[in-house]
Amino acid sequence: MKSSSLPNSRQRTIVAYVLFVMLFVAGVRASAQDTTTKPPATPPDQSTTQPPPVAAGGPQGDTGTIAIPKKPKDDKPEVPARKPQLKNPEGIGDYSLRVSVPIVNVDVSVLTKDGQFIPGLKPENFHIYEDGVLQQVTHFEQSEAPITMVMLLEFSRCLYANVGGRCISSYNFNVDMLNSAYTYAQTLKKEDYVAVISYDIKPHIEVDFTQDKREVAQALNSMRMPTWSEANLFDALYDTIDRIDGIEGRKYILLVGSGLDTFSKITWDKCMAKVKSSHNITMFTISTGEVAKILMEGPGGMGTMNEMAFLQADNQMKTLATMTGGQHFAPRFVGELPADFQAINAAIRNQYTLTYHPVNNKQDGTWRKLKVDVVAADGGPLTIKDQNNKTLKYMVLSRDGYKAKQVVE
Repeated sequence: MKSSSLPNSRQRTIVAYVLFVMLFVAGVRASAQDTTTKPPATPPDQSTTQPPPVAAGGPQGDTGTIAIPKKPKDDKPEVPARKPQLKNPEGIGDYSLRVSVPIVNVDVSVLTKDGQFIPGLKPENFHIYEDGVLQQVTHFEQSEAPITMVMLLEFSRCLYANVGGRCISSYNFNVDMLNSAYTYAQTLKKEDYVAVISYDIKPHIEVDFTQDKREVAQALNSMRMPTWSEANLFDALYDTIDRIDGIEGRKYILLVGSGLDTFSKITWDKCMAKVKSSHNITMFTISTGEVAKILMEGPGGMGTMNEMAFLQADNQMKTLATMTGGQHFAPRFVGELPADFQAINAAIRNQYTLTYHPVNNKQDGTWRKLKVDVVAADGGPLTIKDQNNKTLKYMVLSRDGYKAKQVVE
């Protein structure tokens, strides 16, 4: 019995040992398989897991945090939107209305027949009419302001080459005219601006606006030998107005010429339209036609056609002066020119300026006719006497009218 139980016990020990070895080998294999198949753990992404420092205020870069300056806090309180002061009716949104009220300035000269300025007049001594309607003067002053003048001088070889085939040399007259212009230029004040433009077949700027009297004198001295026989007055006047119309303040054109026009591209009607549309331009004209008439009183005469041409030229020169509030002179002798220049200088140096708001405030681009009367305080005719108690005749110089502004709607 003992011999049979021993083998059984030994067999059980061997079986248990074999099972233990098998289980151990299976565990080792499972552990090795798990180690080879499991992927290695990746380190956490610092760009996503580490937020930037609060003080830096910006994102991360390759070399560290990118610092962005913080916007300083505005401690000023917010200003509320300004509400309109005027309340519109309910149901209508906020809107503003701007009205353009036209203002008209009229320069007036009151002179004796000798060209002397009459001072001491008051606002009640002036009645101004626009298209026949009396206007209320809102501002009045007597001024002696600096002037801006263009001396527009006809400088051609012949006085009337466009009238007939015969040419009258204007050399002697041109010399005397330039000497007179030089004398007038010396009377200009240092605040004044003057330009010299000559014209024959076309306008020539001898000297642009300057306050230097020496430049004016040099320009006049250089005008000695005219080249062309033509005198295109309308082209020269149109071009001159176009150049100075945009200048602020009062402007003057001193036109010295025969008034004849050879073959300008600009017609008389177009030239007159330009004069009407100009602003604050006063023209003084000196016609040289009388000199040519005297020279032609010899044998053969001037002829009816030539006389009519000079008469028309004189009327054109008068119209230019009257329409703009200036004066026209027709000296019979060249020696009268210095006195004419003195009278012009006296007229432009002293003026009354009247300002009013027109009753007809339509800005329709129409021509408005102006008339200025000088009256006594009671509304009757004004009587002016000299120191010898002698009644003086006087004349009132003002612009003939103006063109209202054209508003495009």
